[in-house]
Amino acid sequence: MTGTHLDHVVLWVNDPLASVEFYENTVGLTGVRTAEYAEGKAAFPSVRVSADSLLDLAPLTMTGSMDAIPGAGGTAGHPVNHVCVAMDKQDFEALHARLEANGVAVSPYSHNSFGAHGASPRSFYFRDPDGNIIEARHYDE
Repeated sequence: MTGTHLDHVVLWVNDPLASVEFYENTVGLTGVRTAEYAEGKAAFPSVRVSADSLLDLAPLTMTGSMDAIPGAGGTAGHPVNHVCVAMDKQDFEALHARLEANGVAVSPYSHNSFGAHGASPRSFYFRDPDGNIIEARHYDE
């Protein structure tokens, strides 16, 4: 691997398995270490955003151990403003339709918002079951 990339983002969740189910069934991501978490062999499950990046779904019960990390005191359980996932236009539209079909509220479209690849023609926001805000966008027309 060369270059720098986003490896993972940790989201605090109440029920990691329910969160995996949401991200798999509604968002369309793939669960990682789900069985291991359910068996007590992993501290948390994740969902794969791309070959190079994950969303870790950390249970709020872990906040005590995270506060023990040097330099991280008081940060455990602190919310993230939002996480943005980019995809092609077809997947973007399919995600929007799945969210609406599952009763997940979505924001109005934003246009030409800046991101890692410049201005995005369209993006929208939604919340996962724990209130984490996710932005979805596409760059191709």
